[in-house]
Amino acid sequence: MGFYERYVLPHFINCACGTRPIMKQREKVVPVASGTVLEIGIGTGLNLPYYDASRIERLIGLDPSERSWELAGKRAAALEFPVEFIGLPGEAIPLADHSVDTIVMTFSLCTIPDPVAALEGMGRVLRPGGRLLFAEHGLAPDASVRRWQDRLDRPWGVLAGGCHLNRDIPELLRQGGFALQEMDSMYLPGTPRFAGFNYWGTAEHA
Repeated sequence: MGFYERYVLPHFINCACGTRPIMKQREKVVPVASGTVLEIGIGTGLNLPYYDASRIERLIGLDPSERSWELAGKRAAALEFPVEFIGLPGEAIPLADHSVDTIVMTFSLCTIPDPVAALEGMGRVLRPGGRLLFAEHGLAPDASVRRWQDRLDRPWGVLAGGCHLNRDIPELLRQGGFALQEMDSMYLPGTPRFAGFNYWGTAEHA
């Protein structure tokens, strides 16, 4: 891991993903989580203030960035429920089958190299009847915006740690074995339209 990836990128993502419009999206989905929770791409812990401590038994934060764990650990210190950080030593989530009640995934699916395989892995660890709570940016509905997303996708990914601008979030969820329960979408105010179309809602493993 180079200097940029270790020391610069976590702070860049922390700032970019901590803007007010994005934090409002987090606030819409995170408080619904309950039981044993797996957060995919916990990063620097921006979701932590939004968990309802009365509903959480245990939170497991999955992230490949060791530096991000360090930053998230500072935010986790004052929480009223146990938080465990785990890395991603291989392609599979290092948890047992059907071991979590809720999966929280916010602004993470854009960076995962194989999103369908990752979603299949989430389905494996989710208990029957469990829910995936998500808030993700992705493919815009307007052709003019989609053209800019396609043009900027590669350079944006270099700057933003592999983030993709043009992923079709509902279709990826379907391909990964999830059925949408509810979903809303809109352009977030105050964000560039090429990076600001957001999907959020809940899904069950089909």
